Amino acid sequence: MNKTKTFLIAVAVMSLMACGGNKTERKAEPIAVETETVKAGSDLQGRTYVGVVEEESATSISFTGAGTLTRVYVEEGQAVRAGQLIAEMDKTQAQNMLAAAEAQMKQANDALARMKQLHDNGSLPEIKWVETQSAVEQAQATLDLAKKTLADCSVRTPVSGIIGKGVKEAGETVLPALPVASVLNINKVRIVVSVPEKEIANFTPKTPTTISVEALGGRTYQGGTITKGIEADGTTHTYDIKIHLQNTDHGLLPGMVCQVKVNGSTAAAQMSVPITAVQQNAQGKKFVWAVKDGKAHRSIVTIGRASGNRIAIEEGLTEGDVIIIEGYQKLSEGVEVKNRQL
Repeated sequence: MNKTKTFLIAVAVMSLMACGGNKTERKAEPIAVETETVKAGSDLQGRTYVGVVEEESATSISFTGAGTLTRVYVEEGQAVRAGQLIAEMDKTQAQNMLAAAEAQMKQANDALARMKQLHDNGSLPEIKWVETQSAVEQAQATLDLAKKTLADCSVRTPVSGIIGKGVKEAGETVLPALPVASVLNINKVRIVVSVPEKEIANFTPKTPTTISVEALGGRTYQGGTITKGIEADGTTHTYDIKIHLQNTDHGLLPGMVCQVKVNGSTAAAQMSVPITAVQQNAQGKKFVWAVKDGKAHRSIVTIGRASGNRIAIEEGLTEGDVIIIEGYQKLSEGVEVKNRQL
């Protein structure tokens, strides 16, 4: 009986030793995490906006005086050259003023010729001679003004371009500085796009864009330099950007609606990570969990501007690094992880 009991005790001790050995040899299971490979890119890449074509500049054509339009020589959409006659207004009053001024000028010159003989003979007081000369100068000034008034009854365009909307018609009354027509410069155009305020900072002067115009059968253009507005719309909280384009064939016309796609910008390219992936240590430094050789390590980073649910990383990561974006709550330095790529 004692031998049997001793044998059983020995077997139990050996089993316990064996179990203990197996327990020390077992490794902790790697923590399952979701990861993301860091890459440089633009927050805007692939986004599409609606834009409207706008002329590069517009010149208003107007008379300097008031009157009634008698003839208009242009119509909307017509191409014009610098110096071309645009419109005329009633010249009757101006022509009468010119006739009166010419008669006054003739009278003044006649008086000057008669007074000159007396002055040369020394029989004309000097003051009379000065008055006669002054009368000639006044008549000349009146004549010049009358000629200008008559010339101002016709208006010409100072620039070349395309006639825009709002052309006045014969018979209408015009006033000084009231536009009769406008000449649009469309050799260059601007695509005006409203951009949400949270996205405006992503645009740079060199952000590449592609413009597609449905009115031209889907014709596409590569966008040029971008300028940004400095004042937001108080209602929609959007900013206007203007994309400048060459339009030598005048295919793009003011008012056309187009689709503006952002191609992604090397100038604005930067690395970004989900905001939730950025943690803070006891010293107040920002870090992310990075995967190296299958283990989790803290990488201290310098963050930049946030956009949506992502935040820019200015320092601390390089393109191609793998960071943990889900499952980091249970991590500690050097812990093995299961790298499940998104």
